[in-house]
Amino acid sequence: MVDFTQARRMMVDCQLRTFDVNDIPLLDAMDDVPRERFVLPGREELAYIDQDLLVGDGAEQRFMMTPMVLARLIQALDVEAGDKVLDVACGRGYSSAVLARLGASVTALESDPALADTAKQCLSAVGAEGVIVEAGPLDQGWAGWAPYDAILVNGALEVRPDHLLQQLAEGGRLVCVKGRGRAARATIYVRSGETFGERTLFDAAAPLLPAFQLKPGFTF
Repeated sequence: MVDFTQARRMMVDCQLRTFDVNDIPLLDAMDDVPRERFVLPGREELAYIDQDLLVGDGAEQRFMMTPMVLARLIQALDVEAGDKVLDVACGRGYSSAVLARLGASVTALESDPALADTAKQCLSAVGAEGVIVEAGPLDQGWAGWAPYDAILVNGALEVRPDHLLQQLAEGGRLVCVKGRGRAARATIYVRSGETFGERTLFDAAAPLLPAFQLKPGFTF
């Protein structure tokens, strides 16, 4: 039988702290949120391994990113209490629960309505009922609650997320993994007026989100 409390502490000490995650509120949040409550039933013992985990196998597969990458991305967002955050491709809601623990006002977005309903149930079960879960196309974001101080994209992109960027507030930040394979990099965008600064954060890999996949061009 896995001691999940001990597993969370090992994740924080051996995966996060050793990967330059040093934000104390974030470390506390990830030590507090029960990651095992957000995996597929029967896979709880895998919740704290250093791998991306399948959490949705419906019309579109969805993965929960490895703890190290997720933590570094959230740390780069520099979320403060009261910030409005959009959590794109939230899966079963783990990243949304972490953001809520940081005091953010979170809107979680999923493309699959069934998975969105599951996220609501998982979030409610851990006391994160304040997270608003919406269902809709990931690449369109959720304009109804915009603008956002921060946007987290749970996966890799091959195209610039223009609709999401337009939903940022002035000075707002968006983090994602850009590219695939060895060319993938964690990336942050920051809004200044109608321009968006872009900066590479660290080497990273994450499952590609089909909504942000580069469409093949015509060949003649």
